[in-house]
Amino acid sequence: MASRSTRRSERATVLIVEPDVNIRRHLQRALGGGGYRVLTASDALSALRLLHQEDCDLIILEAELPGVGGLALCRLLRAQTMARRIPIMILSAEGEADHKVAAFSAGADDYLVKPIAARELVSRVEAHIEAAQRERELVGTNRELSFLADLGRGLLYALEPEQVVRRVAGAAYEGTNADLCAVFALHGNGVMCVFDREGIAREDDTLLHRERLQAWLERSPATSIRLEKRGRFFLRDEGHKVEYIAPLRFGSRSVGALIVAFDRPRMLGESEARLVDAAAQLAALAFRIATLYATARDSSADLARAVAERTAEAEAQRRFTEAIVDNLPLSLYVVDRDLRIVAWNRTRELGGQGIPREEALGRKVFDVLTRQPREVLEREFRHVFETGEVVRVEQQTVAPDGTKRHWLVSKIPMRVDGEDISHVIAIGEDITARVEANQAVARAEKLAAVGRLAAGVVHEINNPLATISACAEALETRAAEGDFGSSPSVAELREYLNLIRSEAFRCKAITNGLLDFARARAGVRAPVSVASVINSAARLVAHQQREANVEIVVEADEDLPLVSADEAQLQQAIIALATNAVDAMPEGGVLRFGARHEAGLVVIEVSDTGVGIPPEIMPRIFDPFFTTKEVGRGTGLGLAVCYGIVTDHGGKISVESNVGRGSTFKISLPALAN
Repeated sequence: MASRSTRRSERATVLIVEPDVNIRRHLQRALGGGGYRVLTASDALSALRLLHQEDCDLIILEAELPGVGGLALCRLLRAQTMARRIPIMILSAEGEADHKVAAFSAGADDYLVKPIAARELVSRVEAHIEAAQRERELVGTNRELSFLADLGRGLLYALEPEQVVRRVAGAAYEGTNADLCAVFALHGNGVMCVFDREGIAREDDTLLHRERLQAWLERSPATSIRLEKRGRFFLRDEGHKVEYIAPLRFGSRSVGALIVAFDRPRMLGESEARLVDAAAQLAALAFRIATLYATARDSSADLARAVAERTAEAEAQRRFTEAIVDNLPLSLYVVDRDLRIVAWNRTRELGGQGIPREEALGRKVFDVLTRQPREVLEREFRHVFETGEVVRVEQQTVAPDGTKRHWLVSKIPMRVDGEDISHVIAIGEDITARVEANQAVARAEKLAAVGRLAAGVVHEINNPLATISACAEALETRAAEGDFGSSPSVAELREYLNLIRSEAFRCKAITNGLLDFARARAGVRAPVSVASVINSAARLVAHQQREANVEIVVEADEDLPLVSADEAQLQQAIIALATNAVDAMPEGGVLRFGARHEAGLVVIEVSDTGVGIPPEIMPRIFDPFFTTKEVGRGTGLGLAVCYGIVTDHGGKISVESNVGRGSTFKISLPALAN
């Protein structure tokens, strides 16, 4: 672990988002005196702009910001890849538990109550930055394990020194994102492979200061070195600014070197250095095996011994790489050109859809993965074998309990020897959280944009509507008083005026719906009994729909916990769902209200026995202005308003539907502790 002095010298960057200039200066002085580089912003917009321009290690965020609030900004940052792992500390003058719970629910890592002492602030900031650093190191370790697994698998089949240096150079070039990479080994007149800036492999010393490198290896260096002086570089190139050289050591001898070069020194971090060192160790072992194999091939007297040593070392390496592959948090299997499964990692055996390894190995892939269409699997694998292209497909699976999972399935060509593709590696990564987060952000942005548009347009429409309605009423009054005489056209005029006035009132109802959709829903949150709300909603719906042939049933568990909600808004959402349910049962049916306690949530269900929702329109039902009702019967805003109310309360809304059998809408809200 780095010492405090080392960390301070690294000048970690802290972003302070605080509208009060005095508090901002106080925080800036405290952290600046603690050795940190400090950036400041007064609102959410300027903070986002800074984050796109600067790398930050920690964010201190005032809860009450002008415009977009601090907690809303916190949620937005947690939804963005660039800031998802940055520690966020909420700063507030409120110390009550509810405020802290809201902050942590928004994704904050810490909660600071004003005023805060400078020493405490610096101590907390230091602790969070250290924790984030440890997390980054863990991510780097996972990256190294994946790199070693791929490199080890490739080196298993590298029997010649030339193959070893080529595969190690290629893997290190790609794995570290270096601008140049070279491997040199002391074998005969020397074997080497240099990847230039275009990614072209060269097997000569055009780009290598060979004499300088050999002189360094003659000293048998035991540790890696970092060079930033051009006069000491081992690679002939004018663009790079730093080199990292790891010796290939076997026993007490240095038998070669692995060199990576970068144009920007900051691209060579600790993670890249560890990766190069690990690759050098594997390369040294593989090079040793390759030289033993070459010696055994040329000397028949020592052939049996050399083969035995190579086999034992290869088996140890195989077990090592197998253990790495089995412990990767990805589902992985490999098929040969006959589409038979030749590898099946441990993750593929786990879960409800897992299949034991012994039942998969040796069988055709479509005989094992029976849930996927055979022709689709065969077409994808044949495409990779024929073109050498990586195929990536996103898939969705549905568990028996209805849970949906999203997967990114990649099919990657594998060349064991030469240029021909011998196998295809299939890797499945669970991306459910990312997909759901992207969908939620997209829906929220869409609703917000439509809301802003609606709020601006409605006010401009209402004024002319009021004028039209007033003029129509005035003309109706004049016609009734006989101002237009007794012409037969007067009756027709009255009919037209009545139609104008009724249509104006219908437009007014539509604009009121738009305003309701666009209106901010701050409300008054208080502990609310869900059972009381659904009973009240059921009575109102029964009164409003008394002419419909609908049976209303209310089922609520006893002793339901309370929820924190605005009772009027919650009732509005439930009534909107119930009204849609009644409209879905034109011939009558059963409307059921239910509520239950489930895993810390209060789940409200509104179900009907109506026509159901077709699967093709299911993703759009919460979109504003989307409706399947005939013109004049709906604006398409009911479910959008309902979705906004539920999400503003920190809840979720979902729907299950079968065409011809009915639909069930579920609202899940966090339950209050007793």
